[in-house]
This record gives sequence, C-alpha cells and structure tokens, in this order.
Amino acid sequence: MSAPLLAVEGLDVEFATPAGTVHAVRGLGFALQPGETLGIVGESGSGKSQAMLALLGLLAANGRAQGRALFEGADLLALDEPALERVRGSRIAMVFQDPMTSLNPYLAVGRQMGLVLAAHRGVSGAAARRECAAALEAVGIPEPAHRLGRYPHELSGGMRQRVMIATALLCRPALLIADEPTTALDVTVQSQILALMQELRTRYGTAIVLITHDLAVVAGVADRILVMQQGACREEGPAEAIFRTPQHPYTRALLAAVPRLDRPATPLPPPRVQGGAPLLAAEALRVEFPVTEGRLAGRRRRLRAVADVSFALAPGEILGVVGESGCGKSTLGRALLALVPVAGGRVSFLGRDLTALAHAELQALRRDLQVVFQDPLASLDPRMTVRDIVAEPLDTFEPRLDEAMRTNRVAEMLTRVGLDPSHMNRYPHQFSGGQCQRVAIARALIMRPRVVVCDEAVSALDVSVRAQILRLLLELRRLLDLSLVFIGHDLAVIRQVSQRVMVMYLGRVMEIAPAEELFGAPRHPYTRALLAAAPLPDPALERGRLRAGLPGEPPSPLAPPSGCVFRTRCVWALARCAEQVPPLVRDGAGEVACLRAGEI
Repeated sequence: MSAPLLAVEGLDVEFATPAGTVHAVRGLGFALQPGETLGIVGESGSGKSQAMLALLGLLAANGRAQGRALFEGADLLALDEPALERVRGSRIAMVFQDPMTSLNPYLAVGRQMGLVLAAHRGVSGAAARRECAAALEAVGIPEPAHRLGRYPHELSGGMRQRVMIATALLCRPALLIADEPTTALDVTVQSQILALMQELRTRYGTAIVLITHDLAVVAGVADRILVMQQGACREEGPAEAIFRTPQHPYTRALLAAVPRLDRPATPLPPPRVQGGAPLLAAEALRVEFPVTEGRLAGRRRRLRAVADVSFALAPGEILGVVGESGCGKSTLGRALLALVPVAGGRVSFLGRDLTALAHAELQALRRDLQVVFQDPLASLDPRMTVRDIVAEPLDTFEPRLDEAMRTNRVAEMLTRVGLDPSHMNRYPHQFSGGQCQRVAIARALIMRPRVVVCDEAVSALDVSVRAQILRLLLELRRLLDLSLVFIGHDLAVIRQVSQRVMVMYLGRVMEIAPAEELFGAPRHPYTRALLAAAPLPDPALERGRLRAGLPGEPPSPLAPPSGCVFRTRCVWALARCAEQVPPLVRDGAGEVACLRAGEI
C-alpha cells in the first residue's frame, strides 16, 4: 500500500471557556490513502467538524489543537499561517454544510471563484472566467457562463452547493473535506451531489473526507467509516463491515435508529376513536403570493405556491407530505392553519370554514390547531424561559389559572415529552437541538389540540434524537388522540410515521395513497423518482442499485409548464401531457394525477 495522503495521530482539540476547558476531540488517529473516501459519522457534538477544522487551522480563537497531522510530508498542525494559506484551497479544499454562509452575498459567483484562482494559481481575467465556467460545467450546472454573473441568492440550494464544490476543485486539490454537504437538501439533489462527488473522485483522483450524521449517505460512497462519539473514535473499518457487523454498542445504536425504505414499516396502532367525519379538510385550496420582478416599480406577477389541493384528514390519522423544496409543502401546512391567506378554495375544521371566520373566532380555534416548526431555535423566543414558552398558550386560552396551576401543567407536559421539569427556568440556548424541539412540541401540545402540523420537525436532528422525537410523537398521538400532518423530505421517516402519504410537485398533488401502497407500488413517475433517489443504509444494496436519477431542478413556480407540471422532467411525457392538466383519479387504494397512470 502506498504512503497515506493524510496521517493523523493523537489529535486533541480543546476550547477555553469561562466554565473551564472543553475537550472536543480526544486522541483521534486515522490514515487516508490517495483517492480514498472516508466517512466520518456521529451525532452533533461528537467532534467530527472540529477535528477537520483543526487540521486546516480554522478553529475559533479560543481553540487549541495538539498532535500530528502529516499531509504530503508536512505536519499541518506545525505549519504557520502563511504556510497553511498555501495549503488551504490549493491542496486541501473544504465544502461546508450551508453554502449561503460560505458564499459572499455581495459578490457574483464568478467573482468569488475567480478570487480562488488569483490567490492560488495567479490566473485572472478572461482565462479565469473560462476556467470557472468549465468548473461549473463539470459539476453539472447548465448555462455555466451565464451563471457566473448570478449572485448566491439567485441560485437554488442544490446549485449553491454545486458552486461550492466547483470552487473547491478549481485548484485540483488532493483532498476534499465535505462537511454535511447534503443535510439540508432534498433526496433528488442529495443523490445528484453524492453522484457528483464520486464522479469527481474518479476523474481527478481526489481523496474525500465526508462528514455526516446520516449513515445512509455514507453507505454508497465511503470506502471506510470512522464512528465518533464525545470526541473519540469508537470504531473504524471498511464500510461493509461497519454496517454488517458493527462492534461498538454506539455504532449498533446509530444503525438501529436509522429508518429504512427497503423494509416494511411497523404498522401504527389504530386511533382510540375511529370513524366519524373528517377532522380537517381542504377543498381546491390555492395559495398565491405577489412577486415584483426587477427593482422598485417592476412588473408584478402571481406566484402560485399551492394549486387546487384537496384532501381530508381523519381523526387520529397521520398524513405525510413529501416533495422537493419549493413544492409547496410548508405553505400548505401554514394555509391549513390559516397562517397565510388563501387565494381560493377552503379549509374546514369540524365543518367550519376557517377562511370565512372572523379573527376572534379563528383565535378561539387556535387551541385545537397547532404547529411544530423545523428550527426550534428560530421559533422559541430566546428571551423567555422554557416555563414561560410552554405556558404561553395557557396564558392566552386559560387566563384564570393561577401561577401554581400553570407551573404544574408545564411540569407535567415537560415530563411527558421527556424533559426534566426542574430545568424549566432555563433558556433555549442552554439546551441541545433535540431538547429544544421537545420544548416546541410541549408548547404545541399543552392545550391538547386536535391537529398538529409538523413542518420538517425532525429533519435537522441526529438519528438517535430523531428516533426519540418520532417515538414521542407517536405515543402522544395515541394518548391525546392527535391528528398529524407530517411534512418532510426524508422518505424513510415519512414511511415510518404515516398512514397515508401525499406527494407534491410545484404546488400540485401528484399522488396520495396509503403509506405501504405508495412505497410498495408507486403510481406516479415523480414518486418513483423520489424513491429511487433516496439512499439506503446498506453498502451492498446501495452500490448495487441502478439510479436513473431525476434530471435538473423543478421549474420556477412563476412560470410553471403547461399541462402536467412534471412533464419537463418526466421520461414518460407525451405531447398530450403539455396540453392537459391531469386530474387526481382513483387508482387502487389511492389517487394519482398522471395521464399515463395505467400505461407505465
């Protein structure tokens, strides 16, 4: 075997804080061969990212790293800043999780990429522009010369991540470090990014360190896997061995917490009260937003975010809603709760039209209609204690309760969601992400609502915390007779928690069916494409799958295609698909909106 490209020995990373020294990484060691892909997995706070930042000299000012990290014969931890600057970007490149925090919003994409070439290779002007366009073309961005003049906010999340990868590869680095590059992306874009990284590794011989908490992501791309917990390596070995015969209890626990698409989900217990009229119903629901094109007095257009959506939610039912970003999932969830105005159709709760109610009447129904948002730190007031956050609905709907009764109700609900009531006087920043999500759930459930909309409520959580939250929601659904609208882009999670699933694309419903029927025998080409793009946490299965993929990205909702909105990406589309909007028609136990549903 050739000499390692990177050999790390005894890496320790610590941070000096007012509360004392925090050890982020302890005695980490590993070797990376040229052209190899190493997956580093573990939950948030396990030290994955800090270990890589330490190698590049990018720790915060209060951080300190010790040990050895030999890269191409030089110890990265012993290099001074000028020497590290020559290595960063040229020989080692890094792609971060959120490209919007890495890309300068004031500079066009081409300008930012050109700065890398000027700094490391002395290339500028027209030559730099040609190389930047070629790099964008290499990562699959259409019209690369045109995209160079775009600003980051004018590109989709998948496009921005491709720009980051193209920028990282401008100097043909020997090592690419990708820190959670697909966490916030849809399954289709995630599949494209992972396939792109594999292609670039093959083309340029670049070694890759892929940092993630999603074991399904590394299953198909990593040669070896290193599992971290509390700053230390718990287990390391070939990917197949880690997945097939994990040795450490922590690795086994991580794998057990991963939901799988290739296995039937455990049937959900029926609600305690079955039958009866629908609890919540949408009829031909439309949501539109005014958009001004250009600056100041530009042309005003209507963006249709939700188009003619109809469904009914039974008491105790869990309806999963899936689709790519921009398909209208979150807008639909807000429209169901009358949090955004509707342009047409109606939403009824127990037969009452929410769109026709006066403000006071609607406010009175809020105790029965609640929501849990994706990012708890963005939805919890940082100035309020957990007690005040959870008690806020009580102050609104039951103002006659005295302080002792309010505190007892809060303590009871915190206990029910698995939090220590003695911590109720702490603030949100003093809790982990999973604990904050539990606080948000406690606030949503303290009034014992009938319907809860969970909008990507677990997408940003680690696999073990996500499993805990899902078990909690299912248990509370049984105890409190809840009905849930569960919005997400992780298909395996949706299968695990849903009784029915609705698939949306560009504001329209493509398919709605019982969960096991939809996942076992999908009718719509879009549903099939989503399932084909979703990774499986099994190297043997994942590497043997044929991925047809879903080309391109969804069209702009400002200019949707005529007829079937999916036709521009559908391999089965015919000329008539451009002429007629396919209605939802019964097919088996579900409904599908496809003019060729019976043919394909």
